Amino acid sequence: MLDLKLKDYQPKSKLITEEHLVQKPKFRVFDAHVHFGRLTKNGEYFNFYPDGSWVIEDVPAAIDHLDQLGVEWIANMDGGFGDLLKQNIERYKDPYPDKFAIFCWVDWSSASEDGEKWARELEKSVKAGAQGLKIFKSLGTGFRDKNGKLIMPDDTVLDPIFQAAGELNIPVMIHTGDPVAFFEPLDENNERYEELVAHPDWHCYGKDYPSFNYLIQRLLHVVKKNPKTKFIGAHTMGYAENLGFVSNALDKYPNLYVDITERVPELGRQPYTSRKFLIDYADRVLFGTDTIEITPEFYRIQYRFLETDDEYFSHGRDQGRWNIYGVYLPDDVLRKIYHENALKLIPGMKK
Repeated sequence: MLDLKLKDYQPKSKLITEEHLVQKPKFRVFDAHVHFGRLTKNGEYFNFYPDGSWVIEDVPAAIDHLDQLGVEWIANMDGGFGDLLKQNIERYKDPYPDKFAIFCWVDWSSASEDGEKWARELEKSVKAGAQGLKIFKSLGTGFRDKNGKLIMPDDTVLDPIFQAAGELNIPVMIHTGDPVAFFEPLDENNERYEELVAHPDWHCYGKDYPSFNYLIQRLLHVVKKNPKTKFIGAHTMGYAENLGFVSNALDKYPNLYVDITERVPELGRQPYTSRKFLIDYADRVLFGTDTIEITPEFYRIQYRFLETDDEYFSHGRDQGRWNIYGVYLPDDVLRKIYHENALKLIPGMKK
């Protein structure tokens, strides 16, 4: 018997099923979640300093590539603030005003000491051209106050920022938590074991990390406290593994929306539940990819998932040992998810 290591085991399915490879989407697409900002000097991605190379080196070529994929609008989550925001607007928004929306950032470590100051900074960012606020998962798992305590999204000192977002009529794209398995022990029961072994810095278990459920409750508390502010829960509100929970949250909070960014692997392995969810909440779901580089095959997997009834095909990501199924959404639902919802939420974009 062959002595195989788990990492070397790559079984190939012998199922023969129909394939409908979607080259272009049925309707125009608004990718409401991409990362087209800068790399730092040492090649790291997320950073506040505008001193690195651009992820997208040739903007006209990238736009041509996206046009071929049916992507008409883009929301760049990497606007930053100050000089970095200015650079993003000059690079993307000024020359292509009908193509790009730019989301700005807040320095949460500083905001934990003076939320009012950063509410004013947010107002400056919007006046400069920002059309949304992006919050990374580091709020809750990374940013700390001057005493070393993790800053939670619903900390009272941050209230002025979220209130300002509502007054400025910009959506807040907020990433809270990560896949549930990332918050569980790394043992034989962890369904993302291989992924976490390869990326141990993604594992949020132990130390002083909060639990997954604690983080999600903090997110919902922010949504509840700010009913006039529109929130987009990134990555299906971080809880694609439990669409019943997400449904209850959407029912309870009319100012809450979600995107499907990087959760097609999770949604596609529960096609009946996902199809019902996407139809029931068609007015509250946005399309997004979370992409850093434009990969045609990755976009086409998203289209195939949404548009076809194909069975048991690869989701194209290193996110668990399973395949996915298409949810063959009706045309009216596709239009809403592909672009109509994002155009309603993000101000200043032409239809």
